[in-house]
Amino acid sequence: MNTLIKPIASMFFLFYLGFELQAQTDEKVLETIYKTALTNGQSYQWLDHLSNKIGGRLSGSENAELAVQYTKSELEEMGLDKVWLQPVMVPKWVRGLQEYAYIESVPGEQMAVNICALGGSVATPGNGLKAAVVEVKTFEELAALGTEAIQGKIVFFNRPMQPDLIQTFDSYGGCVDQRYAGAMEAAKYKAAGVIVRSVNLRLDDYPHTGSMSYGDMPVEQRIPSAAISTNDAEKLSALLADNPNLQFYFKQSCQQLPDVQSYNVIGEITGSEFPNEFILVGGHLDSWDLGDGAHDDGAGVVQSMEVLRLMKLSGIKPKRSLRVVLFMNEENGLRGATKYAEEAKRNGENHIFALESDAGGFTPRGFSFQAGDNNYAQILSWQSLFKPYLIHYFEKGGSGADVGPLKSDTNVLAGLRPDSQRYFDHHHAAIDTFEHVNKRELELGAATMTALVYLFDKYGIVKEERLKPVMD
Repeated sequence: MNTLIKPIASMFFLFYLGFELQAQTDEKVLETIYKTALTNGQSYQWLDHLSNKIGGRLSGSENAELAVQYTKSELEEMGLDKVWLQPVMVPKWVRGLQEYAYIESVPGEQMAVNICALGGSVATPGNGLKAAVVEVKTFEELAALGTEAIQGKIVFFNRPMQPDLIQTFDSYGGCVDQRYAGAMEAAKYKAAGVIVRSVNLRLDDYPHTGSMSYGDMPVEQRIPSAAISTNDAEKLSALLADNPNLQFYFKQSCQQLPDVQSYNVIGEITGSEFPNEFILVGGHLDSWDLGDGAHDDGAGVVQSMEVLRLMKLSGIKPKRSLRVVLFMNEENGLRGATKYAEEAKRNGENHIFALESDAGGFTPRGFSFQAGDNNYAQILSWQSLFKPYLIHYFEKGGSGADVGPLKSDTNVLAGLRPDSQRYFDHHHAAIDTFEHVNKRELELGAATMTALVYLFDKYGIVKEERLKPVMD
């Protein structure tokens, strides 16, 4: 008898709680959301499993598939209306044996340095690559030197992140091109290989990986590309100033294998009034392989899962259909995001709002929005609701790579913006690990995302006025 009474009592409690919430102010609903997240959160436990039981989740890897199955089962445990896997073909790049490198100032004197292959790079020859070094900071400097000065040498891109920019993502954007396109540019001048300063504001011994591209360059013309730690970049630059003829050696055995099938993981609470209007919240399930992907983007994954859980626990019955999407292959291809957007378009799905968390699990500061003026005015009217939680940053700007393909003329996209000052210390490096995520900060981020989703679900989006053409 008790087994029957308990679920019925629970159902009536949730119904009552939902009725009570309808009569509450938005301030009170947000208070319930934050209280629930901080006293009965699940995101930290999920992240512990993703990080410590599974680990780094490079697209196409066994760990990535373990993460797919784990998050799917957890979403099913939440009692959502729908949970499913969306197939997507992803690239499979493998790092191989640990990379090795040294600086040789004089023959026989070797100084070991810390490097890692960049994602998508080809391997060095089996015995490694040893050559003289040319240091540059920009592609313009590279072009000015030309083939005669570069041919057969290793190009060392040594442009640091700009330290005086408060928005560290702006600093990242100012130098990441050398990582992504450095090998493609250097190969034009017949360079033998490329070493790139890690994209990191801190001076340390950790090389930071990340995606790179050869464009449409024939395979036989591709040259190996690796990142060097910031401490060792400083060391190499100083030694080059004293001895421009020094030699650099590195060896890596990475390779690109044929594409394999993976999945986006999707869960849904179907809307009670407008089931054909979709609100999406998500992060990317894949990560690089050096750490365990706790900040990038395990944090965004578990926060997004937690949004739907907190909505249910807080007794909020959404008007619109809420989806959590755990995208596969953001790091080296964006295949999951592209596939999801293609399927959404093919099915005629109306995504009125999409929110991504992909900036780490640090203290939330607010959001950046891609929105028209009318919708942005509505968003700003909610800003005061977040100020008791010290959430002050509401600005127009980028949203997230995975939700970007969903942008239309009428909808709104957003990105959670945590404090970013420490993010690039961990980004794509071996220290992107679980112990560097603070439980309370992670839970505050999940609550903040849930609060914004609640408001968009309650009020919807505003129709944007189209400018009429001026008639002569």
